[in-house]
Amino acid sequence: MFDLLSGRLESVFKRLRSKGVIGEKDLREGLREVKLALLEADVHYQVVKDLLGRLEEKVIGTERIKGVSPAHQVVKVVYEELVETLGKAHQGLKLDGAGPIVILLLGLQGSGKTTTAAKIARYCQRKEKRPFLIAADIYRPAAIEQLTILAGRAGVPIHPAGEGDRVFEAVSAGMEAARSANADVVIIDSAGRLHCDPEMIAELQDLVRRFRPQETLLVIDGMTGQDGVNIAGTFHREVGLTGVILTKMEGDARGGAALSIYGVTGSPIKFIGIGEGIDDLEAFYPERMASRILNQGDIVTLVEKAQRALGEEELGRIEKKVKGKGEFDLDDFLMSIRQLRKMGPVSQLLKMVPGLNASQLDGVEMDPGQLSRVEAIILSMTPEERRHPGILNGSRRQRVARGSGASVQEVNRLLNQYHGMVKMFKLGGKPMKGKKGKKEFRSWP
Repeated sequence: MFDLLSGRLESVFKRLRSKGVIGEKDLREGLREVKLALLEADVHYQVVKDLLGRLEEKVIGTERIKGVSPAHQVVKVVYEELVETLGKAHQGLKLDGAGPIVILLLGLQGSGKTTTAAKIARYCQRKEKRPFLIAADIYRPAAIEQLTILAGRAGVPIHPAGEGDRVFEAVSAGMEAARSANADVVIIDSAGRLHCDPEMIAELQDLVRRFRPQETLLVIDGMTGQDGVNIAGTFHREVGLTGVILTKMEGDARGGAALSIYGVTGSPIKFIGIGEGIDDLEAFYPERMASRILNQGDIVTLVEKAQRALGEEELGRIEKKVKGKGEFDLDDFLMSIRQLRKMGPVSQLLKMVPGLNASQLDGVEMDPGQLSRVEAIILSMTPEERRHPGILNGSRRQRVARGSGASVQEVNRLLNQYHGMVKMFKLGGKPMKGKKGKKEFRSWP
């Protein structure tokens, strides 16, 4: 997601930073390259034109801020304008008010709409709501079956349209079932079509008129680029959208749709889908996404992922053990690694760490067998050794290596990682004094 655009923008800023003095010619050349990078990312031409106009006005001829290098000033302006282009500020779901809150999902076939319905239900569960799903895609029976399976995994009640039901009948019966189940959020998975035909639009207009959803959300495949923007424009004109959800953003999506939707339709992006799992849905924050695009990381989202993966209780337990009596042992270490794997692919997580260049992370991924080797090493230790790793002297490490089929070097590496994690928890993110007396952040040795 945004890797190509991030790489191009980073090369522009690197070139500007390498110059002692930046003149108007340098700035115009930099802006031209920014324009080309945006067009290559399939950003809508009108959005590119508006964005470049604002950038040119703010970058060229603007008085330099004292103490800030010209290159950093340019990056700051680009960041601010990207936030503006992406939607200014986060706009979440409207989940408050007299229930049940109705959320209508619509979109074309293949956009990931049905899976997204289950993801929204899981999101509502995390917000301590009682969601209810209505499978109203009467034209594709497989969609009803798919949503029923996903609802079962999430533990969310569902009303599937019956054979021969019309859309209005299916949704009406589903609303009655939702009220009987005391649900406070109802998510309607409407039918997807191959294109925006008049019959489809009329059906959606009827659903909006009859059931008055608080949220009418369009689900778009994030890889469609400007086609997705045109689709969004049609739906917004004919039905009236309250927001957009972009799916499949974990793949090779160039980001054109994300950067164009708000500028063309005025509809905010509320979520992005980042995988097939039922929890692979992220709330969309323009300022966080702008930071990712500019390779400045997204530490807030990374922390939120950790909280979801480990849970507040588990994080609190680990912190208490480490900061209390230092009893964070290798059993805890193994459990933490297992849980953190739920956060997603390592390459995606690393891109959220400030200071890491996305272009340098291509192909970075955890070896699926790595966790198995870690487990084998730890489980080859005695309970006493796992509780008190400090007693693992040379002969004990050799025995553990033989028992796990690993090398002594791998055992040593694992122990170093364990001690690094303990240090990280004990520091709590506070800066330490570096070798030259400067403050620095330390994590892994």
